Amino acid sequence: MIKFLSGKVALVTGASRGIGAAIAKRLAAEGADSVFSYSKSPERAQVVASDIRALGVKVLAVATDQADGAAVAALVRQAHTHFGQLDILVNSAGVFVTGVIGDPQADVAELDRQQAINLGGVVAAVRAAVPLMSDGGRIVSVGTMFASRAPFPGIGDYAASKAAVAAYSRAWARDLGSRQITVNTVQPGPINTEMNPETSDVASMVKQMTALGRYGQPEEIAGVVAFLVGPDAAYITGATLNVDGGQNS
Repeated sequence: MIKFLSGKVALVTGASRGIGAAIAKRLAAEGADSVFSYSKSPERAQVVASDIRALGVKVLAVATDQADGAAVAALVRQAHTHFGQLDILVNSAGVFVTGVIGDPQADVAELDRQQAINLGGVVAAVRAAVPLMSDGGRIVSVGTMFASRAPFPGIGDYAASKAAVAAYSRAWARDLGSRQITVNTVQPGPINTEMNPETSDVASMVKQMTALGRYGQPEEIAGVVAFLVGPDAAYITGATLNVDGGQNS
């Protein structure tokens, strides 16, 4: 069976665990050779790399500080140099830091680092990738449903960082349309990861906020991303897709 990403090269940031790992493995299962970045978990990164290699494709894992724009640009160049092409960029790396505005106890340094990772890292990756990317390429960024709705205090900085990515993506879709490069954003709702497990103390309340009454799984986000980077989504660009179990319905 011919896999629809055979012959493609995908770069996925932040893929040593959670949603990023699920995306990297799904794209590999569809035939893409893969480069993925990680920050602090080399052991986990090697497990993901082994899982990808077992799918019959080539893989490269690269330690990268997503808050460092120069390091992110170097990651993109390394991916292109290693495989000789770059067709897909998925911006999955991100952190979640809360802080109510005006709170003297808020860790402003961590909030600023969150902006550098969630927004600055994405901008740096796309700027570096565009000159190297094949015409007809795909760019997908993982946002959050909080970019559309703030259901509790303290998430302003996080929500703003992700909302800015969605706005950038819409503008980049215009910038890159002449090259048939599509740019889209996927906004997950509650997804069962280590950072937000479906067994947490607040899980029951969170489930009630969704129309489907459950958490999503990382593989469900990966499936949407795989569709967006595939041939059937060639006419979808500048879109923001909520994958949130109906939390925003």
